[in-house]
Amino acid sequence: MNSPMQVTSAQFVKSAVQPSDYPPPDLPEIAFAGRSNVGKSSLINILVARKRLVRTSRTPGRTRLLNFFTVNDRIGLVDLPGYGYARVPAAEQRKWGPMVENYLTSRTTLRGVVLIMDIRRDPGEGERDLIAFLAAHRHRLIPVLTKADKLSRARQGRRRSAVAESFGWPPADLFVFSARTRQGREALWAAIVEAAEGIA
Repeated sequence: MNSPMQVTSAQFVKSAVQPSDYPPPDLPEIAFAGRSNVGKSSLINILVARKRLVRTSRTPGRTRLLNFFTVNDRIGLVDLPGYGYARVPAAEQRKWGPMVENYLTSRTTLRGVVLIMDIRRDPGEGERDLIAFLAAHRHRLIPVLTKADKLSRARQGRRRSAVAESFGWPPADLFVFSARTRQGREALWAAIVEAAEGIA
């Protein structure tokens, strides 16, 4: 299956902290959220077919700002700081909450949020709080289980079903993804394009 998004250009636009720093609201945006070190940067790099568009690190908590990117001058992608277990001062982590919340509540061009979770881990309080927040603000949620290559296909299916059941979702609502094998890239892009273009 061909990807609904043939990436011809992908570029970093800017980093920002507050609305006055954001790029002009010219494109529909999809934000990416997830626990620190869950593979968020690697996922974005695979989506845009660029090895180093988003900086990756083995040290959790390296994304400390809102990082804005554009793809094909058609869709904006926004990399949000990771939450939980980041090796940064607690005072700095506390600043991230208002910064992210401000973006999620004020950005008029936001069309959906990709929530990235490690397929091997049960969702925690951070994931549940974010899902509830997004639902309260009527933001479209695109949940993804990443690092799928760490499990066999059979175990992937069992974990997908277990996580879906814990949220009361159909398993088909959860995307299974691997940055190493690119499993799930086309399906995830389809969901992103649908959200960005306002397709129900």
